[in-house]
Amino acid sequence: MNKIIIWSVIAALAGFLFGFDTVVISGADQQLQSLWHSSDAFHGTVVMGMALWGTVVGAIFGGIPTNSIGRKNTLLWIGVLYFISAIGSAMANNPYIFALFRFIGGLGVGASTIAAPAYVSEIAPAEKRGRLVALYQFNIVLGILVAFVSNYFLKDIGENAWRWMLGIQALPAAIYTLLMFTVPRSPRWLLSKFRHEEARKVLTIIDPNADIETLMLEQNQEKDIANENLFSKKYRFPVLLAFLIAFFNQFSGINAFLYYAPRIFKEAGLGDSTALLSSIGIGIINLVFTLIGVALIDKFGRRLLMYIGSVGYIISLGLVSAAFYFGWGGMAVPAFLFIFIAAHAIGQGAVIWVFISEIFPNHIRASGQAFGSSVHWVLAAIIPSLVPVLFTTIGPAIVFLIFTVMMVFQLLFVIFIMPETKGKSLEELSGELTNNKNRQIQKNEYKKTSALRAD
Repeated sequence: MNKIIIWSVIAALAGFLFGFDTVVISGADQQLQSLWHSSDAFHGTVVMGMALWGTVVGAIFGGIPTNSIGRKNTLLWIGVLYFISAIGSAMANNPYIFALFRFIGGLGVGASTIAAPAYVSEIAPAEKRGRLVALYQFNIVLGILVAFVSNYFLKDIGENAWRWMLGIQALPAAIYTLLMFTVPRSPRWLLSKFRHEEARKVLTIIDPNADIETLMLEQNQEKDIANENLFSKKYRFPVLLAFLIAFFNQFSGINAFLYYAPRIFKEAGLGDSTALLSSIGIGIINLVFTLIGVALIDKFGRRLLMYIGSVGYIISLGLVSAAFYFGWGGMAVPAFLFIFIAAHAIGQGAVIWVFISEIFPNHIRASGQAFGSSVHWVLAAIIPSLVPVLFTTIGPAIVFLIFTVMMVFQLLFVIFIMPETKGKSLEELSGELTNNKNRQIQKNEYKKTSALRAD
């Protein structure tokens, strides 16, 4: 079990780079706009938004290398992309070159949301899968916190502070890439490529009591249906689940807030230094409540955490909207946004990547995750890109009111549609969510035959 934890932590470090890359730009936000004299629209869509569009492309196409060259090799290349992005962004001398290297980093972010949860979910035992996959989310928020802290301490080193803010990411990217060489390939991916002996060796390390023959039967059955389309009728329910959880994740406003935290705090009347310190507070709250979510996800299940998060979203976002509308000053907005971050961390933050990695059968898992991640990142590119314009047109009060209403719909999704996936094997969930009763019967018959032979 110790090896599984170590391998899971290493793979999940892709999340640290994801979180760092996503938020580090917030410290350079207004400095870059002043440096290149960008309009709000250009700054939001190109300078700030290009990384998110890279993430969209990485999410859409990330399933291809995840399936073809494997989870491990894809994660290795993701580390290389982060390294190139960090160095290139720090050395850029115009907004177009800067946007290009930020786009490259975005490719790594998007692909990591497919490869890392897929890898961890496929090596983890069912009873610990939730917390091990959630290590990816924990690393995301750790990266976010480290980025906020790094920005705060680098902000006063001169006019090129933004270069140091962005370039420092090259160090953890290099360390992560080297560590990825020490982990094995996913046994379920090896089985999907019919490399049975390699898979057997890894499975023996992971769990000496693993039912390897049953897993091989599952893969042999999937060989006959390998050409199925993700959007076949039998997979409509898991596709719907992936779409809705990704859709609501972004319509909470989480990425818009993380990208523009200092700007939002300044809109609320805080000074530059106080705004950055409040951003660090956001990072700490995010980390603490993510730890709580990781600790509870296998004990209480995914749905209960989503209930708690949805209610917390509605209360906190409603209060933020009211604070901007009525002009409540002081620390009102930061306080309400702390509640918002806590609700996100214990709910959507802890659940989304775990849930999407669980609901698809092995042979289309990467494609299913690519779909869910694509929905997530398309919206994550569009919504933050519109924030500077929306704040100056309709105002922050209306923006946060829209997010509040969307979270009411998320609560209805959790109540009426979302299934519980806690404690079930990936193969069991595949049978339940795709209504594939015949395959489940075949597996049960195979187990009975094997037992009789053993007797």
